[in-house]
Amino acid sequence: MASTIIPSRAIIPFLVGMMLLTGVCNTLLTKYQDNQCVRDCDDPDPKKRRPFEQPVIQTLQMFIGEMGCWLVVCIMSLYDKYVSKKGSSYQPIRTTDDDGFEDTTTPDNASIRSHTALNGSSHKETVNVLAGWKVLLLALPAICDICGTTLMNAGLLLVAASIYQMTRGALVLFVGVFSVVFLRRRLYAFQWLSLGGVVLGVAIVGLAGAIQPDKKPAGSDAIHLSMADVGADALRVIVGVLMIAGAQIFTATQFVLEEWILERSAIEPIRVVGWEGLFGFSVTLLGMVVLHLAIGRTPEGQYGPFDMVEGWRQFWVYKPVFVSSILIMISIGGFNFFGLSVTRSVSATSRSTIDTCRTLFIWIVSLGLGWETFKWLQVAGFTLLVYFTFLFNGIVQPPFEFLKVKEVEELLPEEPIEHN
Repeated sequence: MASTIIPSRAIIPFLVGMMLLTGVCNTLLTKYQDNQCVRDCDDPDPKKRRPFEQPVIQTLQMFIGEMGCWLVVCIMSLYDKYVSKKGSSYQPIRTTDDDGFEDTTTPDNASIRSHTALNGSSHKETVNVLAGWKVLLLALPAICDICGTTLMNAGLLLVAASIYQMTRGALVLFVGVFSVVFLRRRLYAFQWLSLGGVVLGVAIVGLAGAIQPDKKPAGSDAIHLSMADVGADALRVIVGVLMIAGAQIFTATQFVLEEWILERSAIEPIRVVGWEGLFGFSVTLLGMVVLHLAIGRTPEGQYGPFDMVEGWRQFWVYKPVFVSSILIMISIGGFNFFGLSVTRSVSATSRSTIDTCRTLFIWIVSLGLGWETFKWLQVAGFTLLVYFTFLFNGIVQPPFEFLKVKEVEELLPEEPIEHN
């Protein structure tokens, strides 16, 4: 959409830079929020101090950020209506003869009047897939987004930001498999090899965290109170990696659903994000109330992640939590907008490549802030993730001649919608 204001070639570096910046900020801000003490902060025993652990509220604030896409849609609509047409003096070319019949004898006129898309699909048959009440279909990927994001936010409580981002590389595995199973796509031999390499890279990243775990702030979870520190930290990392990797199943399902919907409708991707934000916000808020009544009010659930009253108290009372929440909402909305703009201006492959670079920046910043320590094994896992992700997307050539193919079909959606 941004290309309607500035020529695409001129704005692409800006879009790429902003996508990278907002993506890095989103992950780091969420981890910063997790590290904020919100209860018993003055207790002399560090193990009794409790940080902000509200993954459900973090999911809700993500959907609020997504709903902000409607603001972008409104601004662009106003721009197109009042600014872009101002001063325009061109006249449309006649495409009808004197009798009122359309001229479809020339190739240009025939093509622009056709209802058949360039890929051969009929636009008439697909344009009404989300018409009227059918827009509720977007609630399905929104529910997948709720499950995936909540699991990832919970996993981020247990691992370093860079391990979180690297483990998300498992997404390409599930997207590839689901695309073959549900969308009848074809995987080449080198792409199957890439998926195996991605799994190996994620496993090495998780192993690095388990062997050399970074200390979590004291008192941040019950595991620290019941197990030896080293064993607890290792178990915490393993559980966190499994939660984040498992969350990619929901995210991949969301991607496949979104691709199916986008291929069969004329809706703009940024409106898809807006609708999913609206549906996701409604479902998450309802779920928060139900979980609070069922679990949060009990003695065991008090002060836990499902205690909605305590969660909102922490949100409003502690300034670092409140400010970081606002910044997270802005960053996730910006990441969606700039990411979709990059995909539209360049390609889905370029977007996934840039997102891999985001992992590197998050790792470097986390090291600089002292949130984690340098691990050579983690470097090895990250290298494998980058190489096999690039190989899967056709950025680099397969290592052996017999694996090479003439043309590679992208398995990610033409305009994939990543939310965090």
